[in-house]
Amino acid sequence: MTAYDLMLLIHILLFCYWLGGDVGVFYASGFVVDPKLSRDSRLVAARIMLGCDLIPKICMSLMLTVGGILSEFMGVEHPLWQMFAIVLLGPVWLTVVLVLHFQHSAAFIPTLTRIDFYFRWLIIAAVVSSTLYSLTAGRLAEVPWLAAKLLAFALLVFCGLMIRINLKGFGASYAKLLKDDCDDTDNQIMIRSLARVKPWVIAIWIVLVVAAALGIAKPGG
Repeated sequence: MTAYDLMLLIHILLFCYWLGGDVGVFYASGFVVDPKLSRDSRLVAARIMLGCDLIPKICMSLMLTVGGILSEFMGVEHPLWQMFAIVLLGPVWLTVVLVLHFQHSAAFIPTLTRIDFYFRWLIIAAVVSSTLYSLTAGRLAEVPWLAAKLLAFALLVFCGLMIRINLKGFGASYAKLLKDDCDDTDNQIMIRSLARVKPWVIAIWIVLVVAAALGIAKPGG
């Protein structure tokens, strides 16, 4: 197996676990907000949901790095500083994801959460601007489908941010569920929050499939 084959395999696995994990998260969330279930059942579903939620986050954090390395193999040359940034991005972003997941009760987590939020907006801006520049400069003339995949990734990050914004009411009500202090109002807040994010979740699934199809068909390449 060559280095290219290994990167391609990792790229495929990231796609599979991102989509599969995201479907699992959304499916489990339906049980979390179901007031007809017992509190213990809802909490078990919540643990499953939060555990599965880590998988898509890991995949997202590594996707740009793996994709950037693959593009280098396919002849898209990067300046040394850019390649360094691409390779460094994955481990740094992954570290933030893991810290936020496993150290969620630490005092610095609110600050790190805000940093992560604005960092994702920065990623969107950087991916869109660099892709448009590369297109106008002709760097992606031989692989126009790669530009579409990059813009699709930016859209995926945007959808994730919209989910985070629309779930703001969910966290406080879920905290009450943990304390066994959840009433009908809290249940409705969680149900409405889940309904608001559903279009963004489905959009992620669609965009992931489209991005995978682009990688297979390579239109214009």
